[in-house]
Amino acid sequence: MPGLGLKHESHPSYYESKTEIPNTERLIDANGARGDGRLKQESTNALPKVRALPNTASVAEVVEALKITGGVIIRDAVSHEDIDIIEKDLRPLLDKDTPWEGEFFPKQTRRCYALMGNSPTCAKRVVMHPLYQATCDKFLTTRNWFWSGHNKTYATSAPQIMNTVCFSINPGAHKQPLHRDDWAYHVVATKVDKYPDDLQRDTGLGWFVAAKDATVENGATRFIPGSHLWEHEREPDDDLVEYATLRKGDAFMMFASCYHGGGANQTEDQERLLFSCFMTRGWLRQEENHYLAIDKETMRKLPIEVQQVCGYSLSEPFLGWVESADPRMVLDPSLKGNTDLYQTEEPTAGA
Repeated sequence: MPGLGLKHESHPSYYESKTEIPNTERLIDANGARGDGRLKQESTNALPKVRALPNTASVAEVVEALKITGGVIIRDAVSHEDIDIIEKDLRPLLDKDTPWEGEFFPKQTRRCYALMGNSPTCAKRVVMHPLYQATCDKFLTTRNWFWSGHNKTYATSAPQIMNTVCFSINPGAHKQPLHRDDWAYHVVATKVDKYPDDLQRDTGLGWFVAAKDATVENGATRFIPGSHLWEHEREPDDDLVEYATLRKGDAFMMFASCYHGGGANQTEDQERLLFSCFMTRGWLRQEENHYLAIDKETMRKLPIEVQQVCGYSLSEPFLGWVESADPRMVLDPSLKGNTDLYQTEEPTAGA
C-alpha cells in the first residue's frame, strides 16, 4: 500500500509550533509586542516558487514542478473556443444554483457539478486533457502483486475521477478558508523534506482551468506552495499564500494535499469563472458520485475512456465488478464476464 499516511501518527509528528517554545523565539509583531507563542517558521521568500510552464511542457517537467511546489501553472492549456462552448453548456446550471448556507463558500459563489455529463466538451478538453491525465497516471496509479496459491498475480489500479465543479465567484465574495481536499479521505499526513521518488504520497491531483482571467482582485485561487509536504497537524497560515493568477485558457494543477482556497472578489463587476476537477486513486471512493450524478443514457454517449475515468472500469485485481465482470457491462452488454480479472504477467514499465 502506498505511504499515504492514512492513520494517525504518534505525538512526535506534531508541528513544532504546537509545543512550548522559549520566550526569545516567540513572534514579535510590528509594534514590538510578544506574539501568541507560535514560531514564524517560514516567510513567503523561503517558499518554493510556483512555475508557469508552456502547454508544450513534458510530463517529466510537470512532475518535477509538482514534487517541489505542489502546484504548477500551464499556460494556454485550453483554447478560448472550447472554453466558450463549455461556458454556454454550464451557464444555465450556474444560474439555477442557490446561495450556500454556511461559511465554506461565500453566498456570492455559484457552482455546478457533473461537468462531464453536462458538457461533452468539458469532458474532452478539460478533464481528459492529455498532459493532465498523463500526470495523474504518474502520481495516482497503484501497482502491486499478490500470491494466488503459488503463483504471483499482478494488478494495476488506474486513476478515476474524484470530482468536477464549475466555480463562479462574484463581486463581494469573501475568501474561502484554506483547506486540503484530501480531507475527504481522512488522510493524516506525516512531514517529509522532499517528495518520495516513487511518487506514491497523494490521493488526488486537481486541474483548474480559467474560463476568464483570474486575478488577485477577483478571487484567484489562494495556495500555499510546499504545503503538500507538511504534516497533518500543521495549521495553514494565510500569510504564506500565493495566488494562482491565470489568463483565460490557463490551468493550475495542484495536489489535493496542498492548502488552498478561493480568493475574495473585491471587484465591482468581474466574475472569476473556473472549470475544475480532481482525479483520485482507483481504489478510493469518488468524492462526487458519478454513478448517480450522470444518468446511464448520458454516460453511454460519452467516449469509452471518459466512461472508464468516471468509474466504469475495474480497479485491478477485482474492485468494482458487476456480475464478476468489468462494470462497463451495464453500458455495453457485449462485455463478457466469468474470467480472471487480474494479470498473470508483470506489466512492463510505464504500461
